[in-house]
Amino acid sequence: MTREQRLVFGEVADAYDRARPGYPESLVDEVVRYAGLAVGDPALEVGCGTGKATRPFAARGLRVVALEPDDDMAALARANCRDLDVGVRTVGFEDSELPPHAFRLVYAAQAWHWVRRDERLSRAHDVLGAGGTIALFWNRPDWPDTPLRHAIDEVYARLAPDLGARTPGRSPQDAGRRECTDELAASPLFGGVTFTEHPWSTSYDAAAYVELLSTQSDHRMLAESRRVELLDAVAAAIDAGGGAFRVDYVADLYTARREG
Repeated sequence: MTREQRLVFGEVADAYDRARPGYPESLVDEVVRYAGLAVGDPALEVGCGTGKATRPFAARGLRVVALEPDDDMAALARANCRDLDVGVRTVGFEDSELPPHAFRLVYAAQAWHWVRRDERLSRAHDVLGAGGTIALFWNRPDWPDTPLRHAIDEVYARLAPDLGARTPGRSPQDAGRRECTDELAASPLFGGVTFTEHPWSTSYDAAAYVELLSTQSDHRMLAESRRVELLDAVAAAIDAGGGAFRVDYVADLYTARREG
């Protein structure tokens, strides 16, 4: 059976929920401010995963409809948001049936690059009301040049030179999100594009870091034996380098308003 890369996260939904980072409160506050949102306003989340970005927006009092194409990821999102005004639908954005002009906000956390390019902005435009906001954001690791980084690079060069994810949280999405943001800036459907950065930090030990890597789609696509060998070698490099390390992240936020 052919596996679709954008859906492999459900294979490790529990690990995804544990390992994947959330988003800083300042980012959520900036979206709410830019969009002029109030308690009770309707918002649509595209690709909610296990609810990492669903909870903080719903906690602001928004009524969130969250779309997630994978059954296991959607089930965790429902459980994680059961105390909030959130409706999780197991469907992709492209296949969803949504009323026109029904939402004040459409947002996607770490997911917009998985939506079909020929449909994503036009569908967002269709479901947003006049002056509605689109918000796209991704976490980006900013790991300094350290001996540990070089040690991990050497592991990848030896065992998986075709993979780009050599620092915490980095994945093939990097090129995809640049395509997304360039497309948004060039689109006549949206205007007033803004970009803000929201720094935060965390720490990983070897087990936490390899669990994070195990949830990345390019790693999921490896044969299991090759993935195990790679992650064991990464864990060994971290243990040899002191066993834990800090990672500074930046959450990049792009917002724009519906035109027309």
